[in-house]
Amino acid sequence: MVFYILPDKNHVEKEKKYMMKISASLLACNLAQLALEISKCKKSGVDWVHFDVMDGVFVDQITYGSPVLKTVRSSTDMFLDVHLMVEDPTKQIKLFADAGADLITIHVESFCNISEVLKDIKSRGKKAALAIKPLTPIEAVYPYLHLCDMVLVMTVEPGYGGQMFIPETVEKISALRKVTDNLGMKDFDIQVDGGINEKTAVTAKEAGANVLAVGTTLFKADNMKAVCDELKKSV
Repeated sequence: MVFYILPDKNHVEKEKKYMMKISASLLACNLAQLALEISKCKKSGVDWVHFDVMDGVFVDQITYGSPVLKTVRSSTDMFLDVHLMVEDPTKQIKLFADAGADLITIHVESFCNISEVLKDIKSRGKKAALAIKPLTPIEAVYPYLHLCDMVLVMTVEPGYGGQMFIPETVEKISALRKVTDNLGMKDFDIQVDGGINEKTAVTAKEAGANVLAVGTTLFKADNMKAVCDELKKSV
């Protein structure tokens, strides 16, 4: 007689819940070879592509817009994770949804009707997310969690790549994970962005994050795949 040991359901759910994903931040890549850089990401085991949009108002820098995203979409089937660091994202949602975004993140500090913009994103068949700056209390996102698939906790001040991870943001990650767990949101993603490397990835993971937006650590590495493997191994 053969006996089969069934996997513990809670263990399986926990593993699924905390499955780590790496989102490569194009802000740190060689834009002159954008298609090649994205291809390298896919071959290296990166899960998502992180597309930072800056308007020169919400943050000082200006980056790229929906026409560039449309070009990216035509060159890859990877999951496109769009982070809108813009003063008012209201009119941008259709543009980025049509350009091929899979997930669109807006800032809770933006000047717009947060609920309506999140609903607009979801009505277009896209995942919706809220980002929060380091100095904004995490409680600011709680009223909107039911409209979100993810919250992005900025672990640096938005606007510039290559900054150092801010340790004080860890408490916000922990508090948010505790709230989403208590609400029964088992598949809820918490992303961290800024200063992510093999060491800070562990800190973020232990606090409850499961999506790492990684820029400099990936794109400046001699061997992107080795770094990607090490990041996943470390967490």
